[in-house]
Amino acid sequence: MTVELLVLLIVISTALAFDFTNGFHDTANAMATSIATGALRPRVAVTLSAVLNLIGAFLSVAVAATVAKGIVRLDAVSGQDLLVIVFAGLVGGILWNLLTWLFGLPSSSSHALFGGLIGATLAALGWSGVIWASGSEGVVTKIVLPAVLAPVVAALVSAIGTWLVYRITKGSDEGKVTQGFRWGQIGSASLVSLAHGTNDAQKTMGVIFLALVAHGTLTKNDEMPLWVMAACAVAIAAGTYLGGWRIIRTLGKGLVEIDSPQGLAAESASAAIILTSAHFGLPLSTTQTATGSILGTGLGKGAEVRWGVMGRMVVAWLLTLPLAGVAGAVCWVIAHVIGGLAGVLVVFTILIALSTLMYLRSRRDPVHTGNVNEWPSGSTDPQAAAEKPADGGPATPSNSTHSAQV
Repeated sequence: MTVELLVLLIVISTALAFDFTNGFHDTANAMATSIATGALRPRVAVTLSAVLNLIGAFLSVAVAATVAKGIVRLDAVSGQDLLVIVFAGLVGGILWNLLTWLFGLPSSSSHALFGGLIGATLAALGWSGVIWASGSEGVVTKIVLPAVLAPVVAALVSAIGTWLVYRITKGSDEGKVTQGFRWGQIGSASLVSLAHGTNDAQKTMGVIFLALVAHGTLTKNDEMPLWVMAACAVAIAAGTYLGGWRIIRTLGKGLVEIDSPQGLAAESASAAIILTSAHFGLPLSTTQTATGSILGTGLGKGAEVRWGVMGRMVVAWLLTLPLAGVAGAVCWVIAHVIGGLAGVLVVFTILIALSTLMYLRSRRDPVHTGNVNEWPSGSTDPQAAAEKPADGGPATPSNSTHSAQV
């Protein structure tokens, strides 16, 4: 086995690891509201979401093409240099995903990946190595503008939908309305899961495609290989099934107290926006879209919004691209200075060590199917929620049933 092939295999493995973290980090986007309202039991929800993520990953490759060809100038770099850029960017994205998961913050996995790639590219090639804007392509058009518009549009659509739902059902039997909307939530949450697979799994496909182009296995004009699509679909589905309970709790209980009509409105708005973006090849942040939709339901109903939690989310959103970029740049520098396979292995070891530390820290205050719907009264701190259950008693201890759950 050549050094180049070994580096390629490490890069592909790291890309699938990112896809896995994307799955459990973003499960909340589809299922948080259904779990919060009782429309679906937690484990049933993540199982359904995993299956639909798997199916959705095969529906389109438009977003994958944007990631593969719309961020790094492929004519400016090739070979192992491009492989190391891709690898460093992936490590930056994984570390940011795990850090925000640890604190229960629903930040964007997509922007973590893009930030890591952009940071590594800037460190390696300078400003000109990134496609900032090129007609309808580039970072500004395909990433920055959707990031700004998606949560705003989602909140607006969701607020109008929620207002209409409550106006139409005013005076109806509350029990029948709740039951009907819970059934509706199963359908709308399923649609969001399908859309998430269509949008997010493709981002990892695009990164692996970049790595294969760098290795010389493919050219930039080749079709996406079926094995890449299948591997990414399985990885994101497996991560989704694990269940990102910390973030599910923040979205389902931390931002707004959600009833079934609100859940249906939020999920329907999210699904419509995500599927539309996937059709046009826009690598949208499904996290920001889902969060905007949930915020909109609170505004549309006139319910209490925990603005402290929302503020923490916005800060995380603003920091995602730059800090993931810094992590990607640092990883590239380390790999470049040490050089060759040794540099890649050192960065890979750092990734494993930091990931292990964050996982062990999470075990001190586990969030699982048993406490995912508990949010302490008056709290605006997702981390505090992980340490103090709703009844104000001692933290819920982990046990053998929950120890394997995220």
